Amino acid sequence: MDMAGSWQKVVVLLFCLVVFSTTPSSAGGRKLEIKKHLKRLNKRAVKSIKSRDGDIIDCVQETHQPAFDHPMLKNHTIQMKPSFHPEGLFNEMKKASAPPSKSHKRLKPVTQLWQLNGRCPKGTVPIRRTNREDILRAHSISRFGKKKHRTFPQPRSADPDLITQSGHQHAIVYVEGDKYYGAKATINVWEPKIQQPNEFSLSQMWILGGSFGEDLNSIEAGWQSDAYQATGCYNLLCSGFIQINNEIAMGASIFPVSRYHGSQYDVSILVWKDPKEGNWWMQFGNDQVLGYWPALLFSYLSDSASMIEWGGEVVNSEADGQHTSTQMGSGHFPGEGFGKASYFRNIQIVDGTNSLRPPKDIGTFTEQSSCYNVQHGNCYTLVR
Repeated sequence: MDMAGSWQKVVVLLFCLVVFSTTPSSAGGRKLEIKKHLKRLNKRAVKSIKSRDGDIIDCVQETHQPAFDHPMLKNHTIQMKPSFHPEGLFNEMKKASAPPSKSHKRLKPVTQLWQLNGRCPKGTVPIRRTNREDILRAHSISRFGKKKHRTFPQPRSADPDLITQSGHQHAIVYVEGDKYYGAKATINVWEPKIQQPNEFSLSQMWILGGSFGEDLNSIEAGWQSDAYQATGCYNLLCSGFIQINNEIAMGASIFPVSRYHGSQYDVSILVWKDPKEGNWWMQFGNDQVLGYWPALLFSYLSDSASMIEWGGEVVNSEADGQHTSTQMGSGHFPGEGFGKASYFRNIQIVDGTNSLRPPKDIGTFTEQSSCYNVQHGNCYTLVR
């Protein structure tokens, strides 16, 4: 198997207010525009690390990261740590670090492939370098790094056919009807097969505020497999997310991934609103606080979220008029169980007291259950 295509990608979709609209009119103009775009995206590095999958990770000074290209953040002072963590988080961290009992086999941790070849020094943030080929694979320079379709699972829709017309299909569990100040999940990591270059498969959680349509704020976090086809406003490609962590590169490969009927690997992701400053923070694993989205970037999420969703999404481009064979999660239905079907475990919400707790009145939703489905139990949510 080709090394460059065999590693899973962590992709975190970021709230973005910047849209580029320049369209070059000639081949020479296009080359110049690509050069300018790369110069804007790739900041000067203190140190660069080449990963085994071909990625280059640049260690960039915290104060020079892409977040500060955002016009609303020009004079922003970096908050180096959250004012508050959700109550109950540290108890969970103690449980996660405790030795496993004889009856409980610990699930294996994951890391990022580039870390095998070095680390970024303190005071810098690791950023996957964008290259010319990345941009050429996009539909246009102006759309590189931005989500092609604004699609969200809409469990309340009266007409599912209207949803599937976008080509996006989902299998999720969700909660609504309250105010939510964050969400957490431990997500099983796989390498799903992707049929077409313009398709992707992801497992993530959605934190939503507002109403479906154009009037919606969304924070989305998880992993995505898409053969390096950039299809969203991801990671640090759009200014806005401020990273403070020098160990995790958003958009870089996760290593290793789960195997059918074999070793299982997962990642824990927590997103929560700081009750003092109002910023939305993100944590990877048990102790890696990555950074935050400043409160001033949001409208509805400046208060709270109105819906939380956990699950999978694929793009069905219906090549040759046939439903895609692109897999969701492991590509196997929930009924097959642990080690075969992909899972979410320990899903939680952050409530109005800044406490982590299990969600109540969980709903399930899928547009086409014969292709992709979801099953919720006491400990695990299994998706296909």
